[in-house]
Amino acid sequence: MLVRISPTVNIEADSLSHALQTEHLAPRPAIAAARLWPPVWQLAALSSLLLWLYWPTLSHLIGQWWHDPNFSHGFFVPLFSGFVIWQERSKLARVKLCPSWSGLLLLGLGLCILIVGQLGAEIFLARFSLLIVLAGLVVLFLGWDFFRAVFFPWAFLLLMIPIPAIVFNQITFPLQMLASKVASTVLPWLGVPVLREGNVIVLPAMALEVADACSGIRSLMSLATLALIYGYLVEQSVSLRVVLALASLPIAVVANSLRVVGTGLLVQYWDPDKAQGFFHEFQGWLMFVASLGMLYLMHRMLRIFWRQKGS
Repeated sequence: MLVRISPTVNIEADSLSHALQTEHLAPRPAIAAARLWPPVWQLAALSSLLLWLYWPTLSHLIGQWWHDPNFSHGFFVPLFSGFVIWQERSKLARVKLCPSWSGLLLLGLGLCILIVGQLGAEIFLARFSLLIVLAGLVVLFLGWDFFRAVFFPWAFLLLMIPIPAIVFNQITFPLQMLASKVASTVLPWLGVPVLREGNVIVLPAMALEVADACSGIRSLMSLATLALIYGYLVEQSVSLRVVLALASLPIAVVANSLRVVGTGLLVQYWDPDKAQGFFHEFQGWLMFVASLGMLYLMHRMLRIFWRQKGS
């Protein structure tokens, strides 16, 4: 008796064998990409080394955040950068990892800036070098594509570094003069006689000095930081985010000028003592909330303009 073997069995066997070989040889991008990440022990070693190198710089930086009200927003900056990276984790997982030796150049540059900053007692340079070192490590281990993907949270970290004193003074004095000029112009419209001498506003009851704390630099930096956070959370258009960040600067200046005007009105029509203490601080908080409201209204107006322009 002859037994006939169906050819379909051979075809199916060949197909199964080919499928297994294809599955065995096919690349697995997720696993291949995961292998490009440094081992955990290397990440831990690098983190420990960075902490050892920058511990004096970081401890001094955190102390300035705690004691200097002008830069107290620094606590929120690294937290928000970490939040952005966490929000974009699915997008970052799809970025092709191509480690580049050019990251060593950035790493070396950052370390050189750190040495110069420490030898020259230039705190700003020592702090800024940390960002350069972080950028170098990202490029070295993960590649330029990944660095471009995390550029926004990396650049946002710049806001946690206080402005150098020489630059800070160059900004605060013009703001003081601007606030005093606006107040000396507006107060006579409201029935308050004013004599301005530089940043000092002489009222009938007393003289008001627009000091460094009243220059508006604190609300300006805080509002600019919040404008970037607000734009990222509620706006998809990059152009609108940039416009909102830039609009926060004149809004902060206007709000601070109105604060000085309000202080003059308190002195003239209520009590000169109300220009100091609780009412003065409360007025600052009130104007900051008002500036947030102005920023929100500006956003609504910009969205309407953008929608009309798009149509």
